[in-house]
Amino acid sequence: MLPETTPSISGIEHRTPNWGLAATSGILGWVLDAFDFFVLVFLVDVLARHFHVEKRAIVWTITITLAMRPVGALLMGTLADRFGRKRPLVACVFYFSIVTALTPFAPNYAVFVLLRALYGIGMGGYWGVGASLVMESTPRRWRGLLSGVLQGGYPVGYLLAAIALRSIEPRFGWQVMFLSGLFFAVLIGVLTIGAPESAAWELHRLPSVAQIFYTLWRHKKSFAYLLLVMSVMTCLSHGTQDLYPDFLKTAHGFSNRTVSTLAILYNVGAIGGALVIGHFSDSLGRRRSIMLALALSLLAIPAWAFGGTFPMLIAGSILMQFGVQGAFGVIPAHLNELSPAAVRSLFPGFVYQLGVLIGSPSVSIEYALRNHLGYRWALTLFEGCVIVALFFIFGFGPERKGRDFFARSSDDGMDR
Repeated sequence: MLPETTPSISGIEHRTPNWGLAATSGILGWVLDAFDFFVLVFLVDVLARHFHVEKRAIVWTITITLAMRPVGALLMGTLADRFGRKRPLVACVFYFSIVTALTPFAPNYAVFVLLRALYGIGMGGYWGVGASLVMESTPRRWRGLLSGVLQGGYPVGYLLAAIALRSIEPRFGWQVMFLSGLFFAVLIGVLTIGAPESAAWELHRLPSVAQIFYTLWRHKKSFAYLLLVMSVMTCLSHGTQDLYPDFLKTAHGFSNRTVSTLAILYNVGAIGGALVIGHFSDSLGRRRSIMLALALSLLAIPAWAFGGTFPMLIAGSILMQFGVQGAFGVIPAHLNELSPAAVRSLFPGFVYQLGVLIGSPSVSIEYALRNHLGYRWALTLFEGCVIVALFFIFGFGPERKGRDFFARSSDDGMDR
């Protein structure tokens, strides 16, 4: 049976009864967040016809959603560090679920754009709060595994959206896909209300918002390093995922159904990578585990980009996403352990979402390289450079595996 205590620096045991409820609610919220995001991705054509606009107008709203994510991280992270993890988490889940449910009923395209911007605030606001609640509630020896489970929730949300497209949309209509997350929002709310508040937050809580932002500023060097980490990590994930379906259609002439099948397979590999590498990070260390995952992705490139047969492309894409999401599976634990204790929701959440924003042009860069080098070499050279850069970033970077979140000195973060 898993232990339900976390030792403090004074040797007193801080009991965390029902810590599994806190971890479960945090993980399920990230799954739901991803599900609500990918529902729109699957319905671009339908939405374009419904609002009488071109497809690119719908695709453009994805950029709006991503651009608003740092705003949400700043807002919700501050609230979570000031008032606790539970109430902001419940508020955030209900907020983005309700906005998502309103989306198909937008009277015109302008309102639809506004709703997608508002959704971006909720999407960006969730990760920092959910990750801090999961990491602070989880016993230290299980922190890496639960980190992988949490981050694996993103491809799980992608898979559920794909399943909904095949099961809900034909039977009940596309609008119901936007409504289907409401039930899970209620479930997450109930679980969170029944879960314990983070004892680590209660120990390190600051008395004002001004002190929260002062703490953030005081650790600006740590923030800059982790922002670099997340910006390049975003290039790794989006660079290997976003254009790959188009690559399969363009370079190999695969049908939508074939591409969908392959996407399901490599997302299963992604989930496995997040769980396996996240788990081994508790024994191998965070940086070594991430670099191991990066090495697997580097080895996958020949089959992933140059595979001449369908089985080889399956193997290459599964290994690639196993490595990519394996590296990401360590990120929740790694960022929380390197963050100042008093701002453990705001600091990693804001870093994460700003990194996503900064790294988002990676797809456009890859697509531009395609016009000069061809798809195979564009993907290979871009991702090869990204992986090599990440080897240096993590190879010479800091690590605080197993950090005691109850230690009084933990407010120092990385800046000592």
